[in-house]
Amino acid sequence: MTFKKLSIAVLLVLCATSVKAQFGMPDADTKYATALLKPGTKAPDFKLKTAEGKTFKLSSLKGKYVVVDFWASWCPDCRKDLPNVIRMNDEFKNKGVEFVGVSFDTDKAAWTKLMTKYGMTYTNVSELKKWHDTEVSKAYGVNWIPSMYIIGKDGNVILGSVLSDKVEKTLTELTAVKKVIPGTTEKLTINGSMGKLAAIIQKPVLVAGQRCPMVMILHGFMGNKGGQLNELIADSLQKHGIASIRFDFNGHGESEGDFQKMTVLNEIEDAKKVYDYVAALPYVNSVAVSGHSQGGVVASMLAGELGSDKLKAVVLMAPAAVLREDAIKGNVFGKSFDPLDPPEAVDMFGGKKLGGDYIRTAFSLPIYETAAKYDGPALIVHGTGDRVVPYTYGERYHQIWKNSELQILDGFDHGFSQNIYRADAIVSNYLIKELCK
Repeated sequence: MTFKKLSIAVLLVLCATSVKAQFGMPDADTKYATALLKPGTKAPDFKLKTAEGKTFKLSSLKGKYVVVDFWASWCPDCRKDLPNVIRMNDEFKNKGVEFVGVSFDTDKAAWTKLMTKYGMTYTNVSELKKWHDTEVSKAYGVNWIPSMYIIGKDGNVILGSVLSDKVEKTLTELTAVKKVIPGTTEKLTINGSMGKLAAIIQKPVLVAGQRCPMVMILHGFMGNKGGQLNELIADSLQKHGIASIRFDFNGHGESEGDFQKMTVLNEIEDAKKVYDYVAALPYVNSVAVSGHSQGGVVASMLAGELGSDKLKAVVLMAPAAVLREDAIKGNVFGKSFDPLDPPEAVDMFGGKKLGGDYIRTAFSLPIYETAAKYDGPALIVHGTGDRVVPYTYGERYHQIWKNSELQILDGFDHGFSQNIYRADAIVSNYLIKELCK
């Protein structure tokens, strides 16, 4: 059975980049996948029986990508993971990927009953022996279940993991087909609260007089418009006839302004000016907003100020409403100070300095009070493995927004690094659903 290891928080930074990627926070593989075969190893062939008594040989699938899932009906974490595995099979079976389940059940009736219950249509085999007595578990170093392998077309191991999200991420990259997305990409500048904001608009192909929705994509603290997740969302929207604008907040990326003078309040003003710009474009018929981390806080407060008459939908990804509590406690980004008399600047990494105005305004920032004024459709996406912003902050948005949906991703960190493509799909599919009604 898997165990999602909860690591101690390292540095509380409200940025779009994954803390795990920056600081090497371990995942469950570091403890439970150590005996699995390494990438490049020849995958041992095996010949096992299906529940119907047919003989299946792994080598019969050579020339295809193969996912081998080791599981058992009596394993709670296996049962918990099965819907994800079945969804993956449905998604990748037409992309040259074959799924094979290897059960460690000893009771055939229990094995087949669960397969029927969950609708497991892909090949499933078993020795019908106790786990550690099976030859296949020894050959593949399976000391924990569920454990999964991706085997390449040449029969060599590509990945061994106890994390299905990591398997899905790798499969997405292996089967990706690079296509040119019809439309245009335009770089431009927009007048913001502290100077000009550097922006990128991606627009689908439109015939004369045709209009389309526009999504504002807001990055997090110390992030920029070029973050991978933001780019994936913009591409997904463009494929479905939706335009998007990504921009750098003041003092970030290519935009003007002094980072030390940046506050959540002037980022909201930046977002308002971007809204005014895109709402006036002749080809835009509606506007939505998506924000990650601190960008999620900005998006939520922007929604509260503009209302559902002006914003058709809102998406918050790991919204960093914790920033107010941090300021009140006098401990921001691992730096302690007197919250009633904050310093003029706090030294950050990368030579950046966080201004005292940021702390002072965050101290009394009416985040939820402002956001609560929005009553339109919304989606909140948060991971239980987020050690930068606990997922309870996302849950609170769901509580105050009665017309919202909540997606809690088990074990996902602040940057959704376990499977950034899944985060993109969840966000993009929601926006497509709401904007293309």
